[in-house]
Amino acid sequence: MRKDSRFGTRRDFLGSVVVGAAAFTTPGVFADELIRTAWQAEGPFYPNKLPIDTDNDLLIINDAVTPALGEITHLSGRILNSRGTPVRNATVEIWQVDNNGAYIHSGSDNRNERDRNFQGFGRFLTGSTGEYYFRTIKPVAYPGRTPHIHFAVKFKGYKRFTTQCYIKGEPRNKRDFLLQRVRSPKARGSIIVDFAPIKESRIGELTAQFDIVLGFTPQA
Repeated sequence: MRKDSRFGTRRDFLGSVVVGAAAFTTPGVFADELIRTAWQAEGPFYPNKLPIDTDNDLLIINDAVTPALGEITHLSGRILNSRGTPVRNATVEIWQVDNNGAYIHSGSDNRNERDRNFQGFGRFLTGSTGEYYFRTIKPVAYPGRTPHIHFAVKFKGYKRFTTQCYIKGEPRNKRDFLLQRVRSPKARGSIIVDFAPIKESRIGELTAQFDIVLGFTPQA
C-alpha cells in the first residue's frame, strides 16, 4: 500500500475525504425541494474491459508512482431516493475520457493516445448517509461532446440509473446535443455542477459536488 505523508496509507487519505464531505451534508432533505436528477443515456463507451484497478482513485492505478495528467478533482455527493432519504449500499460507477480525450474502451477513436496512468473508471459503495467520493480529473471535451463524466447507480432490485455530469459555465454545453435534449431548465440544471478551486490547495485542485436524486423510494 503506497504511503501518503499526511494521511498514512492511500486508503486512509481517500476515506478521510469521504468523511469530510459527508460532514457538510444535511441528513434531512425535504421532498418538495428535490429535483429528480435527469436521466442520460449510458453511451457507447462504458468499459468493454474493466481496468485492473476499479477503486475510487482514478489518478493512480494500484500502487503506481506516476499519476494521471489533468486537473485533480475531488468529486463527491450523495445518492438520495425520491423522498430525500440517503440510499446506502448503492454502487456508484463513473467513467470518462482522460486528459487527451480518450476512453479506456477499445473503440475510443484516439485510444492510441490514451494516458496509461489514468484509470478511466471507478466504483464506490455508498454508506449510511448515501455519500460517494472519487478522486479524478476535471473532464475535457472531445469531438462532438462537451466535457462530461458518466455515472451509473446500481441498487439491488432496481434497474440501474445512468446520467452524466457537466461543468457549470462551460460554453460548449449550449451546443451539446445530449445535454440540450433535457428540455426542462430545472432538470438540465440538476446535472450541471460547479467545479470550484480549492483555496487551500497548492497544486490547483478542484472540488465538485453532484447529488443524485433517484426516481424510486427503496428503504435506505
